[in-house]
Amino acid sequence: MPIPFDVLAEPSRRKILDLLVERPHLVGELTERLGLSQPGTSKHLRVLRDAGLVRVRQDAQRRWYELRPEPLAELDAWLAHYRHLWTGRLDALERHLDVMDGGGVGPDEP
Repeated sequence: MPIPFDVLAEPSRRKILDLLVERPHLVGELTERLGLSQPGTSKHLRVLRDAGLVRVRQDAQRRWYELRPEPLAELDAWLAHYRHLWTGRLDALERHLDVMDGGGVGPDEP
């Protein structure tokens, strides 16, 4: 199931994923940690569940929300193809900043 980037673009949803990396949570725990309303948290969880990033485990009267790492691994594999683009640019920025600080070799220096 492809992950639409707008699902991950929402900061509260990314924070939910960050919390679920630690361990499964109840909606009440997530609501408290996020500082959102319970309906707002539930809405974000529904979007994440529909995108396949979160699963729900029923335990008697409680619903535990768990991270599904497989879709994120697929996303990481797709992004790996592009990772060299920003790595190279960060290296170039570091060299430029070294030159600006006088700590590196400038373009006219050997």
